[in-house]
Amino acid sequence: MVSKPLRIAILECDTPPADVVAKYGRYDRIFTTLLETAAEQIGLSPKQDLKLSAYDVVTKMEYPSLEDVDGVLISGSKHNSFDNDPWILKLVDFTKKLLEHDRVRIVGVCFGHQILGRAAGAKVGRSDDGWEISVLPVELTAKGKEVFGQDKLSIHQMHKDIVFSYPPDVEPLGGSPRCLVQSMYKKGKLISVQGHPEFTEAIVSYLVKMRNEQGIFNDEQARDALERVGNAHDGVVIAKAFLRFLMEE
Repeated sequence: MVSKPLRIAILECDTPPADVVAKYGRYDRIFTTLLETAAEQIGLSPKQDLKLSAYDVVTKMEYPSLEDVDGVLISGSKHNSFDNDPWILKLVDFTKKLLEHDRVRIVGVCFGHQILGRAAGAKVGRSDDGWEISVLPVELTAKGKEVFGQDKLSIHQMHKDIVFSYPPDVEPLGGSPRCLVQSMYKKGKLISVQGHPEFTEAIVSYLVKMRNEQGIFNDEQARDALERVGNAHDGVVIAKAFLRFLMEE
């Protein structure tokens, strides 16, 4: 058994819009809410068995010391995982170090999933199939059903960038018609999802309306997304899988 508390560093790769921050916090608080809920459901004490810390990798370009953490969670972002901004290159280099580390494990979410794919040698970039937005199903592989503990998965999506292929030695957990690489796994090393387990109906509704006003989503895309935004989604199921992965022998 991995020693407790489980020390998880949350790498914040973006700051949500001001209205979202005011209501729900930055990504560290949003992920803390999710992980503490999941911890309770698998018999952990959220306050005693989890030790969560946050690092601004965009503006401060700060990172944890690997001696002080058991796992690193790379968050989502509005930025492009395939760009070569200094902070993104530093994040890719750090992720490569994590992949070579014999103890610290990696969790990737959306942009973090893509950074993980890039660091592992896979191509990342814009999908020709366009956006996935709001709650959508992910078709699970046999391994995906085992890891997530159920036969089907629904997750909030907010992306048009993808990992094009699975890196070597990585097990596929699931895919969708517009994104074949929805979830990656390597025992004792990494787990990732293209969707957003930390997002809620309220957060996604706000983002969809904001991006519709900005002209990023057209009216039809926004209407379709908002029709599905209240559907059941498996954010906590995915977070429980993250914690089990971080603790598994």
